[in-house]
Amino acid sequence: MVELILSIVLLISLLASIYLTVKKRKRLGITGFKTSLTSICFFSIAGVNLVAYWFNLFGMGSWLVTMLLLFAGAYFTKYMPRENFSEKK
Repeated sequence: MVELILSIVLLISLLASIYLTVKKRKRLGITGFKTSLTSICFFSIAGVNLVAYWFNLFGMGSWLVTMLLLFAGAYFTKYMPRENFSEKK
């Protein structure tokens, strides 16, 4: 029962964070696919681990996919827009 509740909480929080991320990107006027790749990779990590938990697929495959997505998300941070702190005073 606890596993079901935790899965539902994770799924709801994942969907809410995706919604808020998309909404914030639209509000700030950030466009382009490359700038969203880091977020997509990190959201995919949560999805992969949730599916692995549901179907009892924890093992080398899920670990490998998780690590590849983590490294890909870290790599694509170079495409994220930078804030100019000198203008904000």
